[in-house]
Amino acid sequence: MLALHGAHGEDEADDSAGSGRPNGQWSKAPAFENNPEQAALLHEATESDKQRYLTSGLQEVDCRFCHGSVMVKKLSLNHTAVQWNTAAAGRCAFFAQMREEGTNTARVRGCPRLSDSIAHAVAEGCLDQICTAAPPGDG
Repeated sequence: MLALHGAHGEDEADDSAGSGRPNGQWSKAPAFENNPEQAALLHEATESDKQRYLTSGLQEVDCRFCHGSVMVKKLSLNHTAVQWNTAAAGRCAFFAQMREEGTNTARVRGCPRLSDSIAHAVAEGCLDQICTAAPPGDG
């Protein structure tokens, strides 16, 4: 028989916070409910980490055809990450044509004109051929 000891005991009846844990505590991270300063610092650090993970290594590239601006990161010679925004997706003539035909643009592999623009940006040295930014992590 396995017996668990420590902070994970299930013998306390109070589950007021609805977390499924005794006393409403989550075992992985403290909420700092009694320390608003620490909670604010934790929230700020979490937001900073999130932005770093979402934007690390991204570089702006303009489509040479429709002039939409997207964020791009070359992960290898054959793998390119593209973050579209609403304005760029609205300007893209290729996606506009797909929408007119009734195609869901989320299912389209990508805009060939933007792919050409990305290749041009790499050839001109405006975009790293393979991202040299430090990977996001605990540093």
